[in-house]
Amino acid sequence: MQRFQAFRFELKPNGDQARDLRRFAGACRFVYNRALALQQERYAAGEKKLGYAGLCKALTAWKADPSTAWLSEAPAQALQQALKDLERAYANFFAKRADFPRFKKKGRSDSFRYPDPKQIKLDQANSRLFLPKLGRLRYRNSRDVLGTVKNVTVSQSGGKWFVSIQTEREAEIPVHQGTAVGIDLGIVRFATLSDGTVYAPLNSFKRHEQALAKAQRAMSRKVKFSNNWKKAKARVRKIHSRIGNARRDFLHKTSTAISQNHAMVCIEDLQVRNMSKSAAGTAEAPGRNVRAKSGLNKSILDQGWFEFRRQLDYKLAWNGGHLIAVPPQNTSRTCPCCGYMSAENRRTQARFECVECGFEENADVVGAINVLRAGHARLACEASGAVRPPAAGTHRSDSGAAARCRA
Repeated sequence: MQRFQAFRFELKPNGDQARDLRRFAGACRFVYNRALALQQERYAAGEKKLGYAGLCKALTAWKADPSTAWLSEAPAQALQQALKDLERAYANFFAKRADFPRFKKKGRSDSFRYPDPKQIKLDQANSRLFLPKLGRLRYRNSRDVLGTVKNVTVSQSGGKWFVSIQTEREAEIPVHQGTAVGIDLGIVRFATLSDGTVYAPLNSFKRHEQALAKAQRAMSRKVKFSNNWKKAKARVRKIHSRIGNARRDFLHKTSTAISQNHAMVCIEDLQVRNMSKSAAGTAEAPGRNVRAKSGLNKSILDQGWFEFRRQLDYKLAWNGGHLIAVPPQNTSRTCPCCGYMSAENRRTQARFECVECGFEENADVVGAINVLRAGHARLACEASGAVRPPAAGTHRSDSGAAARCRA
């Protein structure tokens, strides 16, 4: 099978290269924002939206304009990729996969991309990477890059520059010898497996919350855009970077351990965006228990459930396993012994006690067992043809199909 994989390294540019990196990222941001403004102006005037070819013609005119002639100093293909990103953002909006495209802000997600592998030269032996108009850049060579280089993305995060090298290679489809397992995700326990294994939560944001609040208060007392304000902002950015790095490291280690030991993983199809919505309400209809719900939302988002599921998906595919997502309704209220479902079975957050047969167990373990059973049922329905499996990727839940299968 064809495996696409990205290898991310920290760049170590010199002074001139760091300045060029900022300039090129700013040029791509300028092109994206100006193209978005042009599209909005055409929409307001009742004109048709320009496609990628029309935007490229506009980019050529901007380069010829003396006021924006500095765009020619940036890599041409990187500027064109910014237009492709805008075209993709519009496509996602019309397909209802994302919100309407917004203008990019300086210092937030600064990046640009080189799509042509012929212009990229990777020297792993000397830890050097050649990129057009940047020259040979040093990078922290922490692992070997496998496969053929397809494209390179340069991005800034936490005040540092990183390079992501996407490669393609032919890999054999492995035969996974692991077992099947169900996972119940939570806050007190990050992940509880149906075999009784428990992964404690990291709570990365909670660990650094006080330090972050102190740094943010210090920044608020500085004159905006002054040198002291920039130093304080750098401290806040460093704490945010530490929080994100710790969370990603925890999720990668946990998902790797599960994907290597289990061939089939069943997980709840949680709608994290809906679960973490604010309860503030409106002025006419204010919400209740807003502070408690706010704390719950913060704890939910601190776990990184969606990223954990995404990592499990591709890691299981690489190891020859697969992921099955099932509806989460009543998984922790249904008795795995007799099948009786009632809210009275779970009177406390941690303890499950069936009012019908008296079965007792931890509520998270019961949820994981029921998730595993639902995953087996869905897999059986797909094998019999009652539910059509997806072409690739995660086995997603389909409530209508599942209802037909139960019938």
